Amino acid sequence: MAESDWTFKTARALRKALRAKKVSALELARDAIAQIEQHDAKINAICVRDFDRALKAARAQDRAIARRKAGPLAGIPITVKESYNVAGLPTTWGFVPQKNFIAAADALAVARAKAAGAVVIGKTNVPVGLADWQSYNDIYGVTGNPFDTGRTPGGSSGGSSAALAAGYGPLSLGSDIGGSLRSPAHFCGVYAHKPTYALVPSRGHTPPPLPPLPFDRDLAVVGPMARSAGDLADLLEVIAGPDELEAGRGYRLALPQARRAGLKGFRVLVLDTHPMMPVATSIRAAIDNLAAQLAKAGAKVRRESSLLPDLASAARLYMRLLMSFLAASFPPESYEAMKAQAAKLEPGDNSLAAERLRGVALGHRDWLMSDGQRAGLRAQWRAFFGEFDALICPIMPTPAYPHDHLPDQTQRRIVVDGKAYPYQDQLFWPGVATCPGLPSTAIPLGLAGGLPIGAQIVGPWLEDRTTLKLAELIEQAIGGFVAPDLNKL
Repeated sequence: MAESDWTFKTARALRKALRAKKVSALELARDAIAQIEQHDAKINAICVRDFDRALKAARAQDRAIARRKAGPLAGIPITVKESYNVAGLPTTWGFVPQKNFIAAADALAVARAKAAGAVVIGKTNVPVGLADWQSYNDIYGVTGNPFDTGRTPGGSSGGSSAALAAGYGPLSLGSDIGGSLRSPAHFCGVYAHKPTYALVPSRGHTPPPLPPLPFDRDLAVVGPMARSAGDLADLLEVIAGPDELEAGRGYRLALPQARRAGLKGFRVLVLDTHPMMPVATSIRAAIDNLAAQLAKAGAKVRRESSLLPDLASAARLYMRLLMSFLAASFPPESYEAMKAQAAKLEPGDNSLAAERLRGVALGHRDWLMSDGQRAGLRAQWRAFFGEFDALICPIMPTPAYPHDHLPDQTQRRIVVDGKAYPYQDQLFWPGVATCPGLPSTAIPLGLAGGLPIGAQIVGPWLEDRTTLKLAELIEQAIGGFVAPDLNKL
């Protein structure tokens, strides 16, 4: 069975077709379901199917469209990361003891998407505790990359990126604290947006069995994923804004408009290297080509600046803050063991592994000192974005790599141009935007050796529309998503 004419269309194109009565919401839902039934036995992106309710919701959206009372996402199929609560469906985060936990209500972002007319087809697979760039667990199994199922689709929103790349609807909801929106987008050749910290409320994106309370988890965000930059912007408009349970907190969509309307005059710093680890030749080549294309289109492209914060010290700070937050939920025995390891560190050991251990053992006084350093980092970025509109840099140091499920991640390695490096050190590129809470849009740059390559566009605090606009302009200029040949899987 071949894909339909609608399978890989953007949400914007589908919305136009729905209003012109060229297709119905029911047909789109059935198309997404057929695509899943045809291909997902090999990919395993959809871990929880919600087909019956999806068809019912699609019929309701067709009626709303006919009455001209449709929302901005009316009739558009969407998938949702398993870590979001969806009423009546399991939320496990991959934890086997929680396999029977059923959510009582939708997460706020899911509720907003539904209110806008989106049709939820199902939930997408994740790693255990959302703590990996590979998406597998003992409840739902392993998710493969649609370009090569022997490789990772990324994590922790890997099921969502695989679903998008495989044509299971044009939109998905994901989350990000260590690149969990952006690394899957990079590995699967799709788009994702890590919003400015706290722009999108995360209520209901909650590990079970905790109650879905309003809670801004340090560094963590929830955000949109899509196969086009414009669709990212549209979904962000729907889900952003303060939680109604916390009047006066958060940010309404009084966000600044994009700084530029076209590529000409866009002030961009382009990086393809980092002091902590090399970047694969294929990724550097793709980013260098992008820089040349931007310059040709009239953008003001630079490759270095004294205003750029020290990336190495920022990466170490990010490791401490990240692990301090994550360690709060570690089992007591693991927490105590890592604290004991941290106590044995040499004072001069400034490796990323050492900083992660120090983060686990961080006391409140030291955390406040680190948080103060983060305030200083944010000030440096404000100065940087006084001269530049955006930073473009890699998301991860390599394309998608083969599955590696060694239980101890510290024993895993990634290979960059033939040389092995610690697996967990990949965190440094996502941390460029995560530590200071800046918006970052992941974009595809084509294929190398049959595998997708992406980059991230980092922008100023609350200027999400600038990074999204630049992503859209780049898509128009050099192209965007390229569909995999699913028949070869």
